[in-house]
Parts: sequence; structure tokens; C-alpha cells
Amino acid sequence: MNAFDRAFRAMRSDLEVHLLSIFSVGVAFVCLVTAMLVVVNVQHVQNRWQHIGKLSVYLNANTAPERINDLDAALRATPGVSGVRFVPSEEARRELMSDHGDDTLAALPEQAFPASLEVDTQESLTFEAREQMAKQLQILPGVESVETYANWSSKLATVFSGGVTAAAVLALIVLGAVVSVVSSTIRMALQKRHVEVEVLKLVGATDSYVRGPFIVEGAAQGALGAVVALSLVGALYSFVRGTFEAHLTALLGVNISFLPWTLSAGLLVGGAALGAGAAYLSLRRLLVV
Repeated sequence: MNAFDRAFRAMRSDLEVHLLSIFSVGVAFVCLVTAMLVVVNVQHVQNRWQHIGKLSVYLNANTAPERINDLDAALRATPGVSGVRFVPSEEARRELMSDHGDDTLAALPEQAFPASLEVDTQESLTFEAREQMAKQLQILPGVESVETYANWSSKLATVFSGGVTAAAVLALIVLGAVVSVVSSTIRMALQKRHVEVEVLKLVGATDSYVRGPFIVEGAAQGALGAVVALSLVGALYSFVRGTFEAHLTALLGVNISFLPWTLSAGLLVGGAALGAGAAYLSLRRLLVV
């Protein structure tokens, strides 16, 4: 009988303890999976803002129509620009009020809503080239300011960096939790089966043969715990997306997504490796048991 068969038989005979261990490991993994899900979607939003391909060229209030036409024509002839739209102050105010029906905004004077040229750039235009274009536009007569949305990208980069750090800390916590839970479960299993282990040793079984099923049990607990976590977070993700998808898409500018299959597979493999390693460490003194 190989290690997998013996491990399956042992887990079935002590099902409640192993189920409790799998659930505990799963709870630990839930925190890590949730943090990774947030990091993945923040990265998507950051990439979206970095490649938004848009510039808002705000004009001075006294800019002559002829000057606006010249700027429009010059921008359309600029390599990398795919489109230009002039937005007068009245239209800017109307668009903002349609999105935010706020009495305070309605009371603001027309000067608070400057006219602008909304410039769309090609996807092939790099972030650096877009920033250089903004600097050149900034010094032109009639231009008050240029918005490249780089500030949003920088803020999201900070959030992304913090999310990665939080995920790394949670990974360490999960590591400790999994090792602790699996080690405790394996030690309990060893105590219950010490007679079987002693008999195997007496008939000449090698240490690897005796350890085999325990290591398989630990790997199974770690992998199944990761499956539980992915299932729970996946169910929550499906509920949130089904209920708030339109609002989140409007707010973030991208569709939220679940973990890519490579990360999910990595969690399963990592969970199995952690469980197997914890089981092996808990049995390192098996020869003197």
C-alpha cells in the first residue's frame, strides 16, 4: 500500500480532526487571497491610469477663439494625437452638473469651469512622451494648465506598493498559521497511530515509508485549505461583482477581475508545499518516537 492510500485511509478514519485543520488553514489563506485580489485590481487600475491616453488642456478665460483654433489645429497635426475636442466652459459646467447634482457646484460662477481642449493620444504613445507633450503645451500662450492624470497614477502606485507590503506581511502570518495548524494535527495523528508506527519500525519499515502518509496528509491539508479560501473569496467576489459591477466600473474605469489562474495555481502548490513541509518538520524526531 503506497503513501497516498495509507494517507487517505488515515484521513478518512479521523475525518473531523482533518476537516477542522483544513478549515483553519483555509481561514488563514482567506486573508492572503483577499489581499492579493485587492493588489491585482489596484494594479489594473494603475495600468489603466498610466495608459489612459488623455490630456486636458485648460485654457485662460480670455483666450481668443482664433488662438483656440490654432491650438486645436496644431494638436491634431502632432504625432501620437488621435483626436481633439474643444469643451467650452458652459459645456464643462453642464457635464459636471450631470454627474454631480450638487447645489454648491451649481452656485459656482462660470469662471470656475474653464474651457479646455480634450486631447486623446494613441496607445503607442509612451507615458514619458505624453508628459513631455504636456510640458510643451504648458508654456504656450493661452494655456492655463495641462492635466495628464499622472498624479492619480502616482497615488495608485503608492496604494499598490502598500498593498504588496501588506500581502507580504499576510503571507508571513499565513506561513506561521499553516505550519502551526498542520504540525499540531500531524502530531495528534502520530500520537493516535503510535502503535502502528512502532509495529512498522519493528518489521523493518524505513523512515521515509513511515513518514510518507503523514507528509501526504500535511500536503492535502495545505492544498485543500487553499481551495477553501479561493472558493470563499471567489463566492464573495461573484456577489460583489454581480451586485456592484456597474458602480465599480464607473468609479475605477476598469472591470474588477479575480486572481489569474497562475496565482491561483501558485496558491494551491504553495499550500501543499507548506503543509508537507510543516508535516515533515513536526516528524523530524520520528526516529526516537
